[in-house]
Amino acid sequence: MCYASIILPYYKKRIFIEDCIKSILKQTFKKFEILIIYDDEDKKDLSFIKQLIRLDKRIKLIINKKNLGAGESRNIGIKSSKGEYICFLDADDFWKKNKLDKQISFMKKNNYFISHTSYEIVDENKKIIGFRKARMFSNYKELLPSCDIGLSTVIIKKKIFQNGFKFANLKTKEDFVLWLEVLKNGFKIYSLDKNLTTWTKSKNSLS
Repeated sequence: MCYASIILPYYKKRIFIEDCIKSILKQTFKKFEILIIYDDEDKKDLSFIKQLIRLDKRIKLIINKKNLGAGESRNIGIKSSKGEYICFLDADDFWKKNKLDKQISFMKKNNYFISHTSYEIVDENKKIIGFRKARMFSNYKELLPSCDIGLSTVIIKKKIFQNGFKFANLKTKEDFVLWLEVLKNGFKIYSLDKNLTTWTKSKNSLS
């Protein structure tokens, strides 16, 4: 059993995806699989993605028959995953090289089921334009005013999904709905206040 499964939906992010994947392959933590869910009915980027898969045998490709959206694509990835920890990364975001090491150690040490981290925000030219500090959420009312959890910072134990949780089939904020459901069901979302992720604010980002 690999230790971590990284769920990576792909839809028209060709200019970012190679750097995104390389940020995973540079991780100091090595026990992982990468599940790319190709969610574009237009298959013109598919040969490019298949080239990237050759970079590492831990990368697997799932091709959706039609465009399902990021939430449903992540659900498909979760079902196909083999890891104890499920990690999320969007195709235009990047991880610092010690991200998995630090966060999984933090979760194992404290027996946490779900955590998120602080992150920096960059524009499409990778210029830093902001920063978001992670904080702990004990109940859904604390999170309700604003979704301050960066999806690409989240790691969650796969066991949680045995409770029927999944991403909502929405065009945007599908992750926000899931975090609220998790909190409503008595799980706390713990914070690791370390900047371990770079989140890209792009022109066509649904967020």
